[in-house]
Amino acid sequence: MSENVVSTGAVNAVKEVWEKRIKKLNEDLKREKEFQQKLVRIWEERVCLTKLREKVTKEDGRVILKIEKEEWKTLPSSLLKLNQLQEWQLHRIGLLKIPEFIGRFQNLIVLDLSRNTISEIPRGIGLLTRLQELILSYNRIKTVPMELSYCASLEKLELAVNRDISDLPQELSNLLKLTHLDLSMNLFTTIPPAVLNMPALEWLDMGSNRLKQLPDTIERMQNLHTLWLQRNEITCLPETISSMKNLSTLVLSNNKLQDIPVRMEEMTNLRFVNFRDNPLKLEVTLPPSENTDEEEERELFGLQFMHTYIQESRRAGNQVNCSATSPNSIDADG
Repeated sequence: MSENVVSTGAVNAVKEVWEKRIKKLNEDLKREKEFQQKLVRIWEERVCLTKLREKVTKEDGRVILKIEKEEWKTLPSSLLKLNQLQEWQLHRIGLLKIPEFIGRFQNLIVLDLSRNTISEIPRGIGLLTRLQELILSYNRIKTVPMELSYCASLEKLELAVNRDISDLPQELSNLLKLTHLDLSMNLFTTIPPAVLNMPALEWLDMGSNRLKQLPDTIERMQNLHTLWLQRNEITCLPETISSMKNLSTLVLSNNKLQDIPVRMEEMTNLRFVNFRDNPLKLEVTLPPSENTDEEEERELFGLQFMHTYIQESRRAGNQVNCSATSPNSIDADG
């Protein structure tokens, strides 16, 4: 009996020793594997960094990272060693996301990541207080973070052809230097209040959205000189549009407009207007011009058409009041 106990105890002791050895061996192999993987990552990052350095150029005294039509789905952390960069131009590289460490590039003035597959703007974007241009057109972005409002130097923002953006955070009205905004080819059903309250905005493109009407408070955009609203579903224009004294270009082609407000003839700075392809109630034919170039210019600008239409409308007493047909007009505060 005692011999069996001793034999069992010896076997267990040997088993325990072997289990410890196997466990230690497995741990050593795991550490070795992790070390090898770390070496591979370091080597890959060094290779990537070398490739990135080859893409850095200097133009007009600005340090630029320029990559186009190459495969870079993600950007390596080794890029942080190039934190002196002032501009990124990364087009058609299949980039899936803006790196979380983007906020550490404090010298960035231009961030152009158009024509990629980016689906999200990281909140760290708000740390780029020197950024003047953010171009994210032709991506897959759905929402815009309020942290973008912290980019106090931003002058140009392009979010065209993301197709799914339908609103902007109210905080973006704090972009006091923003003059250029492109929101075309998205899902906006109205001009966001944030846009109406951007004090310096001069150029706005909201073409190819789902706008059905314009807010009465559109006149708040007093610095706006160019407004693109083509390919929407706008049925009526508010009278207040005539108070936009600096507006010189207004494109309203391919909408559902039935009339042109009489007060628009007061817009003396208007130089280019286009009402093509709208179901306007009155048919207006301009007298033929002997000068072919002049005929093309009249067609291009459409000013004579607009003034002739308003005159005909007055005679016919055919004006439609937009606010009367759209009692639920959109307020700038939401």
